[in-house]
Amino acid sequence: MRITLDDVEYRYQVNTPFEHLALHDVNISMEQGTYTAIIGHTGSGKSTLLQHLNALLKPTKGRVIIGDRTIEAGKKEKALRPIRQKVGIVFQFPEHQLFDETVEKDICFGPMNFGVSENDAKQLARKAIGQVGLSEEILDKSPFDLSGGQMRRVAIAGVLAMEPEVLVLDEPTAGLDPRGRKEIMDMFYELHKREGISTILVTHSMEDAAKYADDIIIMHQGTVFKKGTPQEIFSDPEQLLDLGLDVPDTVRFQLKLQKELGVRFDHPCLNIGDLAIEIDKAMKRGNR
Repeated sequence: MRITLDDVEYRYQVNTPFEHLALHDVNISMEQGTYTAIIGHTGSGKSTLLQHLNALLKPTKGRVIIGDRTIEAGKKEKALRPIRQKVGIVFQFPEHQLFDETVEKDICFGPMNFGVSENDAKQLARKAIGQVGLSEEILDKSPFDLSGGQMRRVAIAGVLAMEPEVLVLDEPTAGLDPRGRKEIMDMFYELHKREGISTILVTHSMEDAAKYADDIIIMHQGTVFKKGTPQEIFSDPEQLLDLGLDVPDTVRFQLKLQKELGVRFDHPCLNIGDLAIEIDKAMKRGNR
């Protein structure tokens, strides 16, 4: 499902002394089946943008087109529930939203809230628990008897059980150690590839943006500063650093070599393997 923001503006607390412009002149499209990363420093508008993707917020100017639905500023919209079923959001620390007495009941809550029968919801729960890499045996347990990592996977399963066409991930690895972060991110990437779910990742991790995304959107001061492939975005690392953003470690190392040794690279290296190849090429050019 394609999502398009057309000249979107959003103001908090309109017509009050506390009115604040959070988004302006936002014009972007996220195509069906793609993996998009949204990056930007705190206060750049990432979280406000995210909440427009399933109509949790409605624009104060412009329009948001979500599949075949259009959410337009100044127009009252009815029946938004189907949008929120098709666009699932995994917020930071989703395990804090667990509440029911068993894992199965917790996962079934979302689908049943959207009108799915109890039997069908239980089938969806079994499917979802497998998608997040957990055994069906865990369905009868209390979510509060699980480890932190298992609780997070259960919360994610609750979103997946609604069978979304788009999955929005808001810093989904917050608070995890490096191993846990890699496992969760690899899990989402496998789901994206296997199930064809469009994925939108809001992240501070340049490594994750570079590794998983087809496209990266840079938010800055409430608007889209730049959009491109990881290669295009990280081809000018100094621009990102000037914006107060980080760059992948391999790109930072390239930048250091260029400055200190005058080594020239053909393109930004987003992983260790590519970096080793480019260093070898650069050294051979230097020895000619």
